Amino acid sequence: MLAPTVVGEWKSDNWLANVIGPERLTLGDEFGCQGYEGLSINEEPWTIAACRDYLIELTDASNWGAKPISFGLDGVKISPSTESALIGAGFEIAGDANGTTSGLRHFGINGGTLEKNLADKSSFESTEQHSLVSIAWIARIHDLKVREDQEFISWLEQQEVWFTTWGEWHHHQLAGSEIDVSTSGSTITANLSESYSWAVPGTIKLQFEENISSVSGQMYSEYPQIEAESRHLKIGWRQIDDGILLTVAPGTTVTIELEAEADVVLVTPWSTFNGLHHAVTIVGKHTTNLFHWSSDFQGSDLRFTWLVERPSSEGVGWMIPAMVITVLIAVPVSVRYLVGKDANEQIISRV
Repeated sequence: MLAPTVVGEWKSDNWLANVIGPERLTLGDEFGCQGYEGLSINEEPWTIAACRDYLIELTDASNWGAKPISFGLDGVKISPSTESALIGAGFEIAGDANGTTSGLRHFGINGGTLEKNLADKSSFESTEQHSLVSIAWIARIHDLKVREDQEFISWLEQQEVWFTTWGEWHHHQLAGSEIDVSTSGSTITANLSESYSWAVPGTIKLQFEENISSVSGQMYSEYPQIEAESRHLKIGWRQIDDGILLTVAPGTTVTIELEAEADVVLVTPWSTFNGLHHAVTIVGKHTTNLFHWSSDFQGSDLRFTWLVERPSSEGVGWMIPAMVITVLIAVPVSVRYLVGKDANEQIISRV
């Protein structure tokens, strides 16, 4: 009864592995961690790796990688030892941290919330190009259901922005800076090495004056073209006024044949997919039940970074030991009372 972890104290959200989890994964959502419900990672650092293992048992973190790399901190300022524990558990992103962290990529909640009457369109008017806007969403506060702002959501779904996740954004930016480009005559070759973590494509902008003859890649005699209205990350290319935007997957090479020898080719890593102005992700905080958190977003173009928290079992933990202790105390007291009462009744009957 005195052990720090009681068997059965924590339950599993089976929606992560069944029906909804696979659907959200196929759409392009990400599953990250937020520890164990009701526990602080600073006080209980074991919850960092435990949450990672819990999530891995139920689902992949993303289509781009199996292991979770994003950890939500909900405004908590973490200690150096906690940061080391996060890095040691394989996390690369500290989301919504209080302050910055030296060894982890930091993303804050900078776009408000989807909660009704709290969403703020005005915050998007000054959004910088190539930036990531993170909007918070929590479906339940204790037993109360939180109402989302449907008008704001409908407006957001119509915006020409890249709908992404923390991990996808992070590795897309890394991959874009690692694409190697070489030019030989009228041939431009772009190569991206295998990724050590998530296999997320990267984007570069290639500027040149010559006309394009063909674009090809491994397994592609004609490399896919990306539609101008596409708002979800995928490989391919799109012609722009002064060249092309090229998105390449790790471990692949793309060849661009020009109609004439290139005089000058300028290469610029591009942080935002498909030339879109900026990116948006919805951050599902304290996700203890994926059904409750995601049920209102079926068919939505939005993409979510779900910060999964292992839920505690109701009525389990301190209540069961308390009940056991109460019974252990009550039983002998009751027996003693009944024995004494019976003895008194026998004495009275003799008198």
